Amino acid sequence: MTAETAGAPRQKVNPVLKLVLEMGPLVLFFLANYKPELFKPLVERFMAPALFEGPSGNIFTATAVFIPATVIALIAGLVLTRHIPVMPLVSGIFVLVFGVLTLWLQDKTFIKLKPTIVNTLFGLILLGGLAFGKPLIRIVLDAAFDLKPEGWRKLTLNWGLFFLFLAVLNEIVWRNFSDDFWTNFKVFGTMPITLIFAATQVPILMKYEVKPDSPDATEQSKT
Repeated sequence: MTAETAGAPRQKVNPVLKLVLEMGPLVLFFLANYKPELFKPLVERFMAPALFEGPSGNIFTATAVFIPATVIALIAGLVLTRHIPVMPLVSGIFVLVFGVLTLWLQDKTFIKLKPTIVNTLFGLILLGGLAFGKPLIRIVLDAAFDLKPEGWRKLTLNWGLFFLFLAVLNEIVWRNFSDDFWTNFKVFGTMPITLIFAATQVPILMKYEVKPDSPDATEQSKT
């Protein structure tokens, strides 16, 4: 369930470069919304200048920058690692679809709904898989560690609920606050909240980690 070139081994990438690829498009989205004049000369070459005027001009500019930045980041990640994790791939597809709809229909609701739909999708996939005895968190997070079955179940449940929480939180923010507040929240709210939550899951990783020389590791290698 990961996108990899056939038969090509995954390459390791410098952690700083990996962070740039993951956060770069979002940072550009924030900058284009905050300082649209820096990007308008570029985006107006490809779209009608009138689109970027008016009260929604900033977020339309940010969306016009966000789409190619996301595509470039995905392509760069594929070239460097010969691998695209599930979450960035799915999120990138939704950025492309909802971003295009935002600009084509001139309706900023689409780009604001994107986090809600993506997080709801991941949450339902994880919880639905868990209901059928399939803890899918390892695939969704592209995890490189091994856990005992109970650890995968707990981690899947926690992340599934967390994704639904993010979906609800995004709905509350974009429906009740300004465009600028929502944009700032995407960068300075969602990411810190996610990092804090991920840190709270470390005890599960430590408790249920499968050691390379343990009986669990031997059993998992047979499956």
